[in-house]
Amino acid sequence: MNICVFCSSSNAINKVYFEATQKLGELIGKGGHHLINGGANVGLMEAATIAASKAGASTTGVIPEKMIGRSLASDNSHKVVVTKDMMERKAHMRDISDAFIALPGGFGTLEEILEVITLRQLSYHHKPIVFVNTNNFFDHLLKQFELSYVELFAKDIYRQLYYVAETPEEAMEYIINYKEVELDSKWFKVPEK
Repeated sequence: MNICVFCSSSNAINKVYFEATQKLGELIGKGGHHLINGGANVGLMEAATIAASKAGASTTGVIPEKMIGRSLASDNSHKVVVTKDMMERKAHMRDISDAFIALPGGFGTLEEILEVITLRQLSYHHKPIVFVNTNNFFDHLLKQFELSYVELFAKDIYRQLYYVAETPEEAMEYIINYKEVELDSKWFKVPEK
């Protein structure tokens, strides 16, 4: 299975995030899966690439050409795909992936996983999506999601668009046993024409 991992490019973060990332990479490798990520040589991206590769996974890094110019491409990726920009990068990662995992990260990570959720909501894909909530990192985002349900900005069934795992093991178990849920595609209230 091709597993896309969205995550931080920061080297300054707490080691607990690196430990969880290394565990996920190890599970991807030992499970005989293929890791797809943003291809950078920093932060959790590089940690995932190294751990997955050491555990036997092949890896693909998808990186925009602007980052190549900044010497940010990982030398540890088995394959590097260079895209013209971030939009092309995200589209390529989505196209070649069978599942998506979000580890803690900044604005880029949040943008990537939210786009994947939105596209699943609109039935552009039917792939599993998981947040690994290491150190309760996503708690505030999940509270924002909850407010969207309570205030009827999102339908309750959309809780099934994604899964929140506490550990990398739980995330992998969910993806491996994933059963697609048919979502209600009707709007709350459609205006009459």
